[in-house]
Amino acid sequence: MTSEALQAFKILDAGMLSLIQDAGRFGQAKLGLSTGGPADEHAFMWANKLLGNPANSATLEITMGGLHLESLSDCQISITGAHCSVSLNNAEISQWRSHNVARGDKLSINFASAGCRLYLAVGGGFSVTPQLNSAATVVREGIGGINGKPLKANQILNRFATQNQPLLGLYREDIPDYSKNLQLRLIKGYQYDRFDRLQKARFFGNRYTVSQLADRMGYRLTGPAIEFPTRTMLSEGIALGAVQIPADGQPIVLGKDRQTIGGYPKIGSVLSLDLSKLMQTTAGATVEFTPVTIEEAHNQLHLARAKFNNTTMQRYTE
Repeated sequence: MTSEALQAFKILDAGMLSLIQDAGRFGQAKLGLSTGGPADEHAFMWANKLLGNPANSATLEITMGGLHLESLSDCQISITGAHCSVSLNNAEISQWRSHNVARGDKLSINFASAGCRLYLAVGGGFSVTPQLNSAATVVREGIGGINGKPLKANQILNRFATQNQPLLGLYREDIPDYSKNLQLRLIKGYQYDRFDRLQKARFFGNRYTVSQLADRMGYRLTGPAIEFPTRTMLSEGIALGAVQIPADGQPIVLGKDRQTIGGYPKIGSVLSLDLSKLMQTTAGATVEFTPVTIEEAHNQLHLARAKFNNTTMQRYTE
């Protein structure tokens, strides 16, 4: 890959919410800035790997679909994440594999049927001027991407020049199935022991439903209320996936665009592998929590990384 930037696409319709995302903006919490980055890390990582891109290459995160583009140069693309109908010049193409695209081609990503977030990567990665070492868009903070805002019609997207790679794709058994019924592994936090036995049994023994208040900042759940002995706490830093228990007792699972500090009690944090799955759900999905130790969580992360690195991909000729 070179540093030369080429025109990649003209946006014909930006859909409901399309954002430029790389892996995230790390080390800036002291400035009150969220990490941002892909809501579904797994789909984001595969979008880049299928093209041989560097792992931190900027992609498009498309919520629910509705994105329509015109290609401005010959390139390669991959589309991962939520299941939907994708067409190139009105002919349907597959997700979870790379494709050749010619100048003038029209790409349409229609509305998702399972999951809610898709990732479009281009060979070489999208070329965006980084802010504080990242192109990740956080709309609430007005930073990253193009002017810190969602993409809109008639904008031009650039990419880094790169050589074409072999066309690759995942085998069917390796493509995620975005379920509406999730088991979320929870790493117990340091405030966990301040919840009494009844509250912990209630939290782990019941099913919660994803509410309408679910976005990149966090997912508010509805179900049996969880009580905490005190509501007066000092604000402190908040980890990715932290499960806050606000005054009404309805858990909130915090995502990539979370605030950097908060004063609600936290029963623990959802394992990042499972947070990616949660962020693919919409209102009405159900979740249950299972406690895991930090050692078990580290082990699961190592196993997932090994699987990602060693998954065999199939080759295509066209």
